[in-house]
Amino acid sequence: MEIAESVSDLQRLLNILGKLPEPVARPSLIMVGGLPGTGKSYFTGKLAEKVPVIILASDVLRKVLFPEPVYSGDESFRLFQAIHRLIEHLLQKGISVIFDATNLTEGNREYIYNMAGRLNAKLIIVWITAPPEIVRQRLEVRRYGAPGSSDAGWEVYEKLKNTVQNIPRNHYVVDTSKDIGPALKKITHEVLTS
Repeated sequence: MEIAESVSDLQRLLNILGKLPEPVARPSLIMVGGLPGTGKSYFTGKLAEKVPVIILASDVLRKVLFPEPVYSGDESFRLFQAIHRLIEHLLQKGISVIFDATNLTEGNREYIYNMAGRLNAKLIIVWITAPPEIVRQRLEVRRYGAPGSSDAGWEVYEKLKNTVQNIPRNHYVVDTSKDIGPALKKITHEVLTS
């Protein structure tokens, strides 16, 4: 990717963020992962109601850079390069970030771990899950009813479920088919305490 294209991508993403929360001395980088339809966006929306953060959802940002996405490897590489630069930019300014993406493999997560360490950000990892029958219902509703920012359907869920790698670091596991209140409370406390 050319430097000019990279700078342009970062600027396009910055332009859609709107008003940023107040900077803090030690920002949090909350990495939220999970398969499609598990409730990542729902959870991150509820968390953002409780803590001053900006949500960077890969599904939303992909459509900013690629209004008609094709989900190719090159497109995803360019998208995540831009998102990583945006996360770094915000953390350097003291802005806490929720990074909402599937984050299925350790190779992809490693970059986020290293960035948080390098920038002295508080890293909080959240894995979102739900029973497959609930996910299937949600994805059917998304397909035929209430559209969301993600285009992933059951076929994508089935394809991706075999690529999930364990997270070897301390992390929260949140089942969105159950009460998410206790997890929200714990994570909110962790974000708001130094």
